[in-house]
Amino acid sequence: MPGPPLEMEPVEPQSLKKLSLKSLKRALDLFSPSHGQFAAPDSESKKIRLSHKINVEYSGIKTAPGQPLKQVNSCVADDKCRVSAPSNALALTGPADSWDSQKEGTQNALVVGPSLQPKTQNFVGTSGKGTAMVSASAPFSERLTTSAIIERIPSKWPRPVWHRPWKNYRVISGHLGWVRSVAFDPSNNWFCTGSADRTIKIWDVASGRLKLTLTGHIEQIRGLAVSSKHTYMFSAGDDKQVKCWDLEQNKVIRSYHGHLSGVYCLALHPTIDILLTGGRDSVCRVWDIRNKMQIFALSGHDNTVCSVFTRPTDPQVVTGSHDTTIKFWDIRYGKTMSTLTHHKKSVRAMAPHPKEHSFASASADNIKKFSLPKGEFLHNMLSQQKTIINTMAVNEDGVMATGGDNGSLWFWDWRSGHNFQQAHTIVQPGSLDSEAGIYALSYDVTGTRLVSCEADKTIKMWKEDETATEQTHPLNFKPPKDIRRF
Repeated sequence: MPGPPLEMEPVEPQSLKKLSLKSLKRALDLFSPSHGQFAAPDSESKKIRLSHKINVEYSGIKTAPGQPLKQVNSCVADDKCRVSAPSNALALTGPADSWDSQKEGTQNALVVGPSLQPKTQNFVGTSGKGTAMVSASAPFSERLTTSAIIERIPSKWPRPVWHRPWKNYRVISGHLGWVRSVAFDPSNNWFCTGSADRTIKIWDVASGRLKLTLTGHIEQIRGLAVSSKHTYMFSAGDDKQVKCWDLEQNKVIRSYHGHLSGVYCLALHPTIDILLTGGRDSVCRVWDIRNKMQIFALSGHDNTVCSVFTRPTDPQVVTGSHDTTIKFWDIRYGKTMSTLTHHKKSVRAMAPHPKEHSFASASADNIKKFSLPKGEFLHNMLSQQKTIINTMAVNEDGVMATGGDNGSLWFWDWRSGHNFQQAHTIVQPGSLDSEAGIYALSYDVTGTRLVSCEADKTIKMWKEDETATEQTHPLNFKPPKDIRRF
């Protein structure tokens, strides 16, 4: 017959910190050869530790024996712990431009001596910086040779520039369908928009008034570009057609035939008279503007080519596709120079910086920044928009705007990748909340106005809030702990 069930002893609830310290103590008991003795000083490793920061210099011993001792704050395990102990400590000042020092109001200190020890007995630091336990009763010279130097490394992440927040100052209605594309005139007097209502409308930049409506496409217009050398405007749409409009006569003078499906993106080369179009047939086609001839069909993508931009120097053509890749093309031979495979989702939008040799690409997984001409990965943006990003634009001040399918319009600092403003578009009365998507963004020539084209059939114009200051809109920036490479 079974006896009465045994009563289990209650388990004492323990914090994560206590468990960690227990584990560390157990590791020390196991692997420390002798608790009372320490390894012989290694002069070579000490020399490396002392010299690995060029700009670190000795500031001398803070206190002399027999005098009142100053407490030195040191962080061993993480930023939250502060261990203070009176000691003869040698403090080495760290770099003065460290963000951590600005935040704490004190200089970073490299501290040697028993002040490194937390109050817990037999504690081994977990920071991986070579923390060692030092007996406080040992002579001062011995402590200097056997103790390890701990350095709080300042973040290398660049601090973002403060930008004014942007505000919506004008809503333009006029289209009868989703507004899918936008392009500015090089003189900055007008801009044009293409819509799912199959029309191209030209608007005055200053007043927002409609100047002209052009008809000719039989499907929605997904791409627009205005030439800076000729009085030409180019349009492309889902009807497989690419058209050249003469803005002196306001009519189509050339059509470029060759696409087998809808044309999703369009770009003009800045120095050569060629036009680039990408579409659902997975090909980026290169056209001679003057004689309507197709120069190249840049094939290599496995899915829709939905974004393209051109540069005057190699790589002169960069395409992004639904196959998650970005390709650099050599237009002398019509071949791929390199392929970037960093994204996991469709690359729907790309934007080159107007001054720097770099560009950003947007996907549903992340926004990534690459250098040119080699396409080296620089970094991810520090936040995630968590939506399908349809469009992006960058101005010369380093403000990048990205527009999402859910109506979110986020503004980023280009250099640091810090997201300093998250705006959300308001649909016009009578529209569904689901019609809040942003399909196209473009800065004007000066970079002071931003135009967004949206699914509620409106065009919204944005500008910086002149009343904002660094006090009313402070920069809430925390540098990342690690740099994610992918």
